[in-house]
Amino acid sequence: MLSNKEIVCPNNLLDEAHKKKGVKVAIVNAGKPLPMLSVQDAVNKNLIDPIFIGEKKSIIKCAENLKWDLSSYEIIDEPVENNTAKIAAKLASEDKVRIIVKGHVHTDILMKEVLKREYNLLGKTRLSHIWHMTIDKNDSPLIITDGALNVSPNVKTKMHILKNVINFSRRIGISRPKVSVLSATEEIIDSVPSSLDAAEITKLSIKENLNADVFGPLAFDNSISKKSANIKNIKNIVAGEADVLLVPNVETGNALVKMMIYFMGACAAGVVVGGKVPVVITSRSDEAPARLASIAAAVVALD
Repeated sequence: MLSNKEIVCPNNLLDEAHKKKGVKVAIVNAGKPLPMLSVQDAVNKNLIDPIFIGEKKSIIKCAENLKWDLSSYEIIDEPVENNTAKIAAKLASEDKVRIIVKGHVHTDILMKEVLKREYNLLGKTRLSHIWHMTIDKNDSPLIITDGALNVSPNVKTKMHILKNVINFSRRIGISRPKVSVLSATEEIIDSVPSSLDAAEITKLSIKENLNADVFGPLAFDNSISKKSANIKNIKNIVAGEADVLLVPNVETGNALVKMMIYFMGACAAGVVVGGKVPVVITSRSDEAPARLASIAAAVVALD
């Protein structure tokens, strides 16, 4: 059942990211083969100008294995893994980098620093994570949010997540995204809390005149399949044509994304948005094309 398909970075992200060239980026705890390879790919595509943070000997050794001369790049020698996140957050707070990219460091360690008030990296909206999912190079994406950061968001938090993803969608060329507020059902049922949340979010999106078509609750099948929506006689502008799935909790989003990766060979470009700087928090098991796509997504997310 596992897919043998080669993961490929989508052209639409790269094309949009190319409009903002040579963005200054902090690579947190660099010096491992996969993070270094994806950074090299991003540099070769003229997307970023990296500052490497980590043990200098390991960083240089990885670069030598990649036949990559780092003499023109800044390396901040910090052998203690947990300290690398602090350095990156401080660089971002001082406007010395515009993106933070996770290398070989635990996500909770990195995000703990990003969330500290002393760095002033938080904006008016809550931070949220976006997955930009594609199968082939020229696919239109399916966007899934939030599958990595907000564990069990309430309606207020989901509205922040919704506004963040609408903004990101506009940046990748979807001027008015169709957003499905996902549940296990398309009915509003008291015993299914996510369906109640979805109905409230639908009303709030209309009340706040958001630049998106938002509808819920919708189940997965009638969110993405017009045939399924028609069979169930579900008639609205989102059903069967969703650009975005706003998931009820992190477990749903995480499982859905990983099923697409491992069963379909999908490229999952992930980025945290809503703060002063986008943050790339790829899994340490992610392949290089997905890491490149995530860096491209972060570049696209910049103001």
